[in-house]
Amino acid sequence: MSWFRDPVITLSRFLFLFLLLVLIKIFHKLWWTPIRIQNMLALQGIKGPSYRLIHGSTKEITSMKKETMGRPMNLSHDILPKVQPHIHSWTKIYGKNFLQWYGSQAQLVIGEPEFCKEILNNKHRAYPKREPQAYVKKLLGDGLASTECEKWGKLRKLANHAFHGDSLRSMIPTMTASVETMLERWKNHEGKEIEVFEEFRLLTSEVVSRTAFGSSYLEGKNVFEMLMKLYFLIFKNLFKFRFPGISKLIKTNDEVESKKLEKGIREGIIEIVKKREEKAIMIGETDSFGSDFLGLLLKAHHDSNEKQRISVDDLVDECKTFYFAAQETTNTLLAWTVFLLALHTDWQEEARKEILQIFGKQTPHSDGLAKLKTMGMIINESLRLYPPIVSIARKVEREVRLGKLIVPANVEIFIPSLAIHHEPLLWGEDVHLFKPERFSEGIAKATKNRIAAFLPFGMGPRNCVGLDYATIEAKIVLSMILQRYSFTLSPAYVHSPLQYITVRPQHGVQVILHSL
Repeated sequence: MSWFRDPVITLSRFLFLFLLLVLIKIFHKLWWTPIRIQNMLALQGIKGPSYRLIHGSTKEITSMKKETMGRPMNLSHDILPKVQPHIHSWTKIYGKNFLQWYGSQAQLVIGEPEFCKEILNNKHRAYPKREPQAYVKKLLGDGLASTECEKWGKLRKLANHAFHGDSLRSMIPTMTASVETMLERWKNHEGKEIEVFEEFRLLTSEVVSRTAFGSSYLEGKNVFEMLMKLYFLIFKNLFKFRFPGISKLIKTNDEVESKKLEKGIREGIIEIVKKREEKAIMIGETDSFGSDFLGLLLKAHHDSNEKQRISVDDLVDECKTFYFAAQETTNTLLAWTVFLLALHTDWQEEARKEILQIFGKQTPHSDGLAKLKTMGMIINESLRLYPPIVSIARKVEREVRLGKLIVPANVEIFIPSLAIHHEPLLWGEDVHLFKPERFSEGIAKATKNRIAAFLPFGMGPRNCVGLDYATIEAKIVLSMILQRYSFTLSPAYVHSPLQYITVRPQHGVQVILHSL
């Protein structure tokens, strides 16, 4: 029987060795590497909550967030303890730079502007974008927001062309027409309460659809609704740690639903793309797909130069990114700015005086928008107190020196922009007050030349390409509202800023409209 026994023994030994190797690999990933990184950084003065096997810091973060989420706050702008309680708490205990954990993944939180500047400028290409979480990747794909190297350069060039200079100026009539439509609806609310967060969601969706894709909100409504559903699934699962590999074997209901939504979003965008292609064929101009963002993407997709060409997947991912990012960030910016102006009616009046002086009762135009100094100060202060994006993530490509720190490869870096915006040592003891005059001499003077102290749209080569687009849209919307109305905060308003991906007003923003 030796001929039979020997293969069995050999197979048993093989299985034993295989299982041993698997266990060693798991031990290395879940214990050895995290403890080594924790000790290495601790020796350099970087502390943080102790590493917990498998979950890391995620349970503590989730617990802190749940505790603050259901609790409204007074009308204070000191929102860090509410929105990011873990950052607020651990910064006090461990300092501006500390170590936290997403599962076994080390995350180095860097709160010193000098270090932030070095990371975001990324001159030595040591700090690329990190790989997005699975849910986020379904939302944004592998587009401009997350991709790297040559592909990023190609997509960034397209986006720069679409949202700068003459292209932006050409969008102004479309933006003003959309605002006019919204303000027609507002006539029914004169002297009454209106919830502006939802109003601005509809408006910004319409503006994105018409300026970037040449269609109305109704045509892209299905895509928007699916993006919003996927967005809420991301929020729901943001700090739920899933052991690597498990999600491939066992799917949660949210994972199944997100897969369906991802497929539906893709199909909806492809349908819009096909309509544009068919239109070009019908008019006999197959090389001209329009001058808006979608037209530029289609031109690149059909480019005869293979190096300049983008794939269908690239096209879909760019549409998803812009659909979501341009709508969501501008929506929250407008909502928080109206909230601040409803609270601080003296600044509302200052802004109105400037608008009437420049435009009178006429529709805003590009030359006048550039002269809105007071409005620019107000928007910057709104972005400081309530930045849409509360943190910026990067990864360490290779072992690198950051100041006096030696940071090992594969550590993720988090820049807590909300915490930096609310740091008294950078902004003064009045840091939590609404004081637009901080920006009267520009951002550099406001930050005492520490540019990385003000990061609502990031900085460096990966700063948000939609900065000018969002700012122009916000100035137009606010100008047209202030030409017609004054507003005060409704007694029904409940102050509860909440981080989904952006910082949203959990219960909306209710104001009372007063016709001028």
